[in-house]
Order: sequence, then structure tokens, then C-alpha cells
Amino acid sequence: MGIQITPSILNADFANLGAEVARIPGADWVHVDVMDNHFVPNLTFGPTMVEALVRASERPIDAHLMITDADRHAAEYVEAGAGSVTFHVEAAAAPVRLAREIRKQGARASMALKPATPIEPYEDLLAELDMVLIMTVEPGFGGQSFLDLCLPKIRTARALMDKHGLETWLQVDGGVSLETIERCAEAGADVFVAGSAVFSADDPDAMVAALRAKAEAVGTQSL
Repeated sequence: MGIQITPSILNADFANLGAEVARIPGADWVHVDVMDNHFVPNLTFGPTMVEALVRASERPIDAHLMITDADRHAAEYVEAGAGSVTFHVEAAAAPVRLAREIRKQGARASMALKPATPIEPYEDLLAELDMVLIMTVEPGFGGQSFLDLCLPKIRTARALMDKHGLETWLQVDGGVSLETIERCAEAGADVFVAGSAVFSADDPDAMVAALRAKAEAVGTQSL
């Protein structure tokens, strides 16, 4: 599978999202942060916006649901065209059932964990998932500083996946930049969400390439 870079449009120009997405042709996915002002203290996009982005982007959409009652609403984002739907385990009443439903509808199923949520209690769920997202900031706002205290959890998640022979992707989101991506890659992450680092750059697509090169270099050094 290799390294994947998934720019978050949370830090893009909301008035010109189609044009903003067109500035990152080298990205693997476009990351959409869905917030409901309940699970996190911010309000952003809904399924209608995801549907519009699906039409505007040649890249698949990675929808990150920071919402309460994910069990009820996740299907709406699959129907809107998201290729991957991430729910927070803290907001899911039946995570296994939800993951299976997302997969049944044709999208990749992903489970996210806040910085303080341990991965170990969910070891038995990993086989039900296509991706695990380790938040490296508190969810809710872009532009936050990377939390190094999350690195051990990334390592643990990767070790658990390897233990069970899983090909589950391991995504990190929060404060990912040229200064932090190597640490995440060394810990075992292979999918990287970057918002402000990409869209604050003069050339967002060049930043996507630079981030990819940094992460790939870690794998080369380990050979």
C-alpha cells in the first residue's frame, strides 16, 4: 500500500473548495472533517458538502465524523459518496456493527481514537476495520500542535496489527508537518492527514510531495 497523504480541507478556503482540491492533484485522498458542535466544539460540513466534493474532486473522499450518534448518521456519508468513513469509538454504541454496515455499503470503515483513548481495549475490533485513526491533537480545530504523547499509542496500534497479521491502514491526524511526519512514520503510521501544513504552503501539491518523501525516507532507512 505504501505511504498515503490525505490533505484536510479544514484549512482550505471554504468559499472555493473545488479550486482548493484542484491544487492537490498529488494527494491520495481528500480528508473532510465533519463536526457537529456537540462531539467537538466546532461546526463544519455535512453530507451535502461531501456529495459536492465528490463531484468536484478526482481524489476519493475520506470523511472523518466527529459527531455524536455516529451509528445513526455514518450511512449518510457513504450514500454521499465518501470512499472511507471514520467514526469515533467514543461516539459509537456498536462499533463492530457500524464498521460492518459501512463496509456492506461499499466504503472503507475506519475507527478514530482521541488522544486519551487507549487502543488496547479494541484489539479484537481491528480485524473489522480497514483503517484506524490515531488523533494526535484534541479533535475540533485545525492548526494545533502535534502531541508527542500519542507516539506510543501509534506504536502499540501497529504492533497489534502486526500481531494479528492485519493489513489495516494506520492514519494519524493533527499537527502533521515536515517537522513531525517522520516521527509518525517511525512509529508505524502509513496514512497522514495534513491540513495547515498543506494549505498554508505556497504550493500545496509540492508540500504533499515533500511530506510523502519525508515519510517514505523513514521506510528506506529501516531497510
